[in-house]
Amino acid sequence: MSDQKLFEILQENKMSSFANELKKQIPKFLDSTRHGDFLRWTSSVNDLPAIRISEFDMDSDCIVVGSESDCSDFERKLIGGQLRQLMPWRKGPYNLFGLILDAEWQSNMKWKRLEGHIKSLKNKLVLDIGCGNGYYGWRMLGKSAQYVVGIDPSLLFYSQFRAIKKYLPNSDIEIIPFGVEELSEKELYFDTVFSMGVIYHRREPAEHLKQLSKCLKSGGELVIESIVIDGDNLDVLIPKEPYAKMKNVWSIPSLKLLIKWINDAGFKNTRVIDTTKTTPKEQRVTKWMQFESLDDFLDQHDKDKTIEGYPAPIRSIVVSEKL
Repeated sequence: MSDQKLFEILQENKMSSFANELKKQIPKFLDSTRHGDFLRWTSSVNDLPAIRISEFDMDSDCIVVGSESDCSDFERKLIGGQLRQLMPWRKGPYNLFGLILDAEWQSNMKWKRLEGHIKSLKNKLVLDIGCGNGYYGWRMLGKSAQYVVGIDPSLLFYSQFRAIKKYLPNSDIEIIPFGVEELSEKELYFDTVFSMGVIYHRREPAEHLKQLSKCLKSGGELVIESIVIDGDNLDVLIPKEPYAKMKNVWSIPSLKLLIKWINDAGFKNTRVIDTTKTTPKEQRVTKWMQFESLDDFLDQHDKDKTIEGYPAPIRSIVVSEKL
């Protein structure tokens, strides 16, 4: 990671101490990591052929990087081979030089549900917590964000992002390969903060929301997405075993309770912009993600239940503003 612009943007926006800390922490972390596959993933990214792209499109369902005519068939085959070393691809889709990366999640479906209901991202500084490989970050740039900072601890997702950015090196986006807990004591000043698919993985959801508030400037917008349970009461599901085969789901609120959590954390003008049941059309096995997916997580005799007997995933998107 050598994007000096990230540090400059943070310094220009009253976050000099955070920028200085990252300058020290990130190189040390990447140099000292002992994850067994990280060197292999890094080699796969480094071995991608250098190709000058003639076009790109970050505002379409499938993020386009280059055209078919930008590279030879041999180069395209080489790219495919290196990108397969970074499987599984969870978020997408991407189109690299005519090669379609059909990820597990049709992430464009979620983006369509929210893009028309949030504040304009034009010239805004955006933080995407739990950003995965950066798909939504690229879509944010497609809406003319000034700069997008992603946070995600997965070194695989970080490597996938580096593969995409290799062909868009001057793009105003960077991913920090740390967990959200690294931000716990920071006062940051982003215009918009996204936290999608994160809160139910946090042991203390109220603390997570307070943490998100610290990342926003006054009047900034929070976009939060969570699995919710059906019902009009302040209910919460505390799974006693994995939920849809996920071992780190600590609590799933009703939509009413999620809104209460958000308001109790000091947000205002809270509103629900979408509630949608997750289906295998949106989350499924592909040749770029060949492990189990949603259909394997549901009761084969009752698709309204998970394989453990819990309510099947329903996801709500809620937006709010910092006081």
